[in-house]
Amino acid sequence: MGDFALVTAVSLLKYQALGNDFLVALEGSGLADPPGREAVRRLCDRRRGVGADGLVLARPARAAGRVRMELYNSDGGRAETSGNGLRCLALALSQAGRAGSGRLVIETDSGEVEAVIGPDGEVSVSMGEARLGEQPPSPLEGFSARRVDVGNPHLVLQGASLAGLELSSLGPRLEASVPGGQNVEFVRVGGPDSLEMVVWERGAGLTAACGSGSVAAAAAARAAGLVGDRVSVENPGGRLLVELAGDKERPSAVLTGPATRVARVEVEMDAAGELAAS
Repeated sequence: MGDFALVTAVSLLKYQALGNDFLVALEGSGLADPPGREAVRRLCDRRRGVGADGLVLARPARAAGRVRMELYNSDGGRAETSGNGLRCLALALSQAGRAGSGRLVIETDSGEVEAVIGPDGEVSVSMGEARLGEQPPSPLEGFSARRVDVGNPHLVLQGASLAGLELSSLGPRLEASVPGGQNVEFVRVGGPDSLEMVVWERGAGLTAACGSGSVAAAAAARAAGLVGDRVSVENPGGRLLVELAGDKERPSAVLTGPATRVARVEVEMDAAGELAAS
């Protein structure tokens, strides 16, 4: 008789926010702590796995009544925070009965955020401060550049047009141009209260939407005097609302937009925390 590896059933929830999709593992999911990097890659692989831009784990928090978010990009690397990932996790917790009042506090690697689940299916999260950094030389002719820290690193490139950008080559090069990598937003001002944006996310590549990137883009445009305190950011997957308050170089930000549950998925993983072979 041959040897049989111990296999564990893992229950995951898939959520999406404007096409930015995540696999969410609530407490009791059966997922290893921590999951292996290769397991994250395989889970997020759109052809050989379930498919997602990232994996979000709900872990016990330091304070009672709260939840800690552990976030992995689709390449298996850890990330500090994600605006859309937070909104997906908040909705998952609410639908699991963990946010009876419609409000909850989530701890992230970059600090605490408060999430509010609205009756219309929209989710708002307080993203903390968007800290405006240096204005480095722009890597693109006709674009200005600004670094913004939203708990994770961003390079915001603002220009008059987004047409003709070779994102498949620009994205990886700009992501890797700083130690540890960065998210890169390509932004066009659409009006006094609106932006258009495409994004290359660190560890995930081109995505349909980016919450923290929308905050970074809005904060950079506000600091430049191009938009006001309430900014509609049009991502390829849809529109997010960013509300900014306070100092132009360190505004506090609230991010609001829709999120929906897509599916419940059950996968099998071996004792090493990897996807079990079929």
